[in-house]
Amino acid sequence: MSKLWAGRADGAINEAAEAFNASITFDKRLYREDIIGSVSHAAMLAKQGIISLEEEKLLISGLSAILADIESGDLVIDEKAEDIHTFVEETLVARIGAVGKKLHTARSRNDQVALDMKMYARNAADDLKKQVLSLAAALTDKAETYKATVMSGYTHLQRAQPITFGQHLMAYVFMLLRDADRLADARKRLNVSPIGAAALAGTTYDTDRAYEALLLSFDGVTENSLDSVSDRDYVVELLSAISLLMVHLSRLSEELVLWSSFEFKYVEISDDFTTGSSIMPQKKNPDMAELARGKTGRVFGDLMAMLTVLKGLPLAYNKDMQEDKECFFDAVDTAKACLGVFIPMIKSLKANEENMLAAAKGGYINATDLADYLAKKGLPFREAYKIVGEIVRDALHGKKTLEEIALEDYKKYSPLFKEDLYEAISVLNCVNKRTSYGGTAVSSVERQIALAREKMQTE
Repeated sequence: MSKLWAGRADGAINEAAEAFNASITFDKRLYREDIIGSVSHAAMLAKQGIISLEEEKLLISGLSAILADIESGDLVIDEKAEDIHTFVEETLVARIGAVGKKLHTARSRNDQVALDMKMYARNAADDLKKQVLSLAAALTDKAETYKATVMSGYTHLQRAQPITFGQHLMAYVFMLLRDADRLADARKRLNVSPIGAAALAGTTYDTDRAYEALLLSFDGVTENSLDSVSDRDYVVELLSAISLLMVHLSRLSEELVLWSSFEFKYVEISDDFTTGSSIMPQKKNPDMAELARGKTGRVFGDLMAMLTVLKGLPLAYNKDMQEDKECFFDAVDTAKACLGVFIPMIKSLKANEENMLAAAKGGYINATDLADYLAKKGLPFREAYKIVGEIVRDALHGKKTLEEIALEDYKKYSPLFKEDLYEAISVLNCVNKRTSYGGTAVSSVERQIALAREKMQTE
């Protein structure tokens, strides 16, 4: 195929340089955006009288046929073309003749590719947000099932206080809801059209950028032509949002790996999302969670790559910016794949409620409640804290839980201890007394579930 830039030069370059320069192998996925953008551009040109209505009809008919043929498989994208814009335009000219060459009037590949990327990024943000909300819904349903299931809450990976499994899962729900908000917010900011900025300085033609933007469902147009073609903030912003989403998936992955281990046995991951060992027949490996945890690093790399590409670029367009596509496509594909596995994996997840409760009872995680018991009897909390610390130390030496210590032994530490202390340190009561807003009591978890579902319905 000939080069769109052939003229001053003959378009022939070194074979290695040509392969190095070409982007068709990865930007071919922008074919739909490129064609839809061109259809709108033809409509704008006709509206402004820059081309005739007959030429508009011929251009749009030819472009629509190319799109249909690509999607049906009747037309295969030629990877010998320099990029997707070249392929579409050359195919159009081959089909409808010289009129096809008028399509590029009042635009450049610089604003054309910026348009394609914004349209693709907009759709990617919508798709990812939908998946994120589906995962949030799956976790919320699971939290509803286990809203009263007592487990150990951890800090420093040490048993800390009793909570419910539902409460723990809802923490991830609210992380994901923030992820959905970030994707929506980035989408809102990127949804202004760059087309019409041309190469960098605008155009001498009497174009209507607002009309073209309206046809493409943009909220408006970019205000500065240099910024229009050199801006990739939206790519960085979405990569950042995706990276943070992957952080949350990775944290959940880590917990699923721990919880499903023989040492914890808190949860059972469905066989559909685990693998075995080639040598150890007893193994059930949480490979999907581990892979999601590992793929987080690759998405971080995509973000850092894009930041590094942009950090030293002068205005306006530079060929370096071609590097935006592979890292963005990779991050989007990776996040979609991880979410696609996580949604059904969470739906099929089962909790081992007995193991969770047994671990909660054996970890002295009701020690804070014992200190609160003394404080509510009038003892300053710091003194209560010290006394309970001594009790826990002695209980550890005696291999007893706090519930197993006799009342007469408790009275040796403080005369404030009465029979009602056992009710105060019951792990079930410890959970359900925490009714503060956002706390772990069943009633509080129910409020969180209702709030999350309400938010998901409005998204």
